Amino acid sequence: MVNKPVQKTQVEVPGLVIVGGILLVAIIAILLVNPFYIVNAGERAVVLEFGKPQPVAVAEGLHLRIPIYQTIVKMDTRTQKYEADLSAASKDLQTVSTKIAINYRVNPESVVELYKTVGVDFAAKIIQPIEQEANKATTAQYTAEELITKREEVRDTMKVLLVDRLATRGIKVEELSIVNFDFSASFNAAIEAKVTAQQQALAAQNKLEQVKFEAQQQLVVKEAEAEGLRAQKEQITPDLLELRRIEVAKIMAERWNGAYPLTYMTMGDGATPLISIPTSS
Repeated sequence: MVNKPVQKTQVEVPGLVIVGGILLVAIIAILLVNPFYIVNAGERAVVLEFGKPQPVAVAEGLHLRIPIYQTIVKMDTRTQKYEADLSAASKDLQTVSTKIAINYRVNPESVVELYKTVGVDFAAKIIQPIEQEANKATTAQYTAEELITKREEVRDTMKVLLVDRLATRGIKVEELSIVNFDFSASFNAAIEAKVTAQQQALAAQNKLEQVKFEAQQQLVVKEAEAEGLRAQKEQITPDLLELRRIEVAKIMAERWNGAYPLTYMTMGDGATPLISIPTSS
């Protein structure tokens, strides 16, 4: 029996498969290095080339970057809120704790400069110190009581200072609100005592006004009564008196039953009636 040599079959890999593999590797590489980035609405992107910011920020949309060479930093340009608890001395040297809140937004044209000079944590590095400075400058212009009674004026004064100072750093202040003023315990007690005294004085004043009003009412009533009596007195004339006498006599005549009145004279234990006969006129 003769053994025949085994022939090995060579399998050729189609070129299409190779190309597909290369494309797959390329896609995986692209996904790993992520050359695309999206800037959302209300944002600006600072492009860093080996850490150096480019002069113009990138607006909203889909953009391409060079991996490794370029890094993207996004900054929010929408309206944001920042609150701070501040402390200062008033004109009358009272310690005042103030809580303020501002609505602000970053100027899109100032994004790159703001990032270069401050970074992304600009609120703590810029806004808070400038708020503290504006609060001290404003609070020193008013007494502690005026801070309460002139709250709107204080707010406007503080806002002007903040708007001017933050505008130079590319931050626009849209609104400022004074959330709360807080004073020392002794001052709060003094204010409460003053308010109580004012309320008591007002109550006493109201009571006095009420007494005066009631006295005036009584005076008006008495004057009216006196005026009525004077008017009645002026209306009484001899003719009126004669008319009234005749009216009374007429009523008595209509009611007379024909009997004469009896006059009794007491004699001893009994009483003897006497007839009173009217004399003829």
